[in-house]
Amino acid sequence: MKEKEQEFLTRIENHKGILYKVSKMYMDNPDDQQDLFQEIICQLWKSYDSFKNASQFSTWMYRVAVNTAIVFLKKEKKKVDKYEIASENIKEDESDSDIKESQIEHFYKAVQKLEKIDKAVIFYQLEGFSHKEIGENLGISEGNARVKLNRAKEKLKDIIKNQGYGF
Repeated sequence: MKEKEQEFLTRIENHKGILYKVSKMYMDNPDDQQDLFQEIICQLWKSYDSFKNASQFSTWMYRVAVNTAIVFLKKEKKKVDKYEIASENIKEDESDSDIKESQIEHFYKAVQKLEKIDKAVIFYQLEGFSHKEIGENLGISEGNARVKLNRAKEKLKDIIKNQGYGF
């Protein structure tokens, strides 16, 4: 049992960035992100015996994480969040890393406003998945994955523009 636990913990440690990204994409509040992160870990452990090395661990982990996030979101039925990020809140003397961090934060807030399937498509695309892999993970055709990705990108672009960030 100890060996199995150690193997699991090592794999989680090697891929924990995936879990942070999913948590951040689906939840806006840091406490909620942490709750979702923990819920994903629990679900991964509960279903670890079902992982049969038929695919890469990270691919299996993506599926479990995204599915858990969707279920978690449904259960929580979070209130509609209102984000108002005005351009005047960005200081002119910010360093490049501060600006980059602000852009990333703004991006994640915009992603949170997308529908569940659009969030998943964007997430997979950010992780470098091909259209074919996105389709396989979501149970849709490669062509449908391509269309959904393009539409999700357009929605994301509109949300960002409407929030005053601009391009």
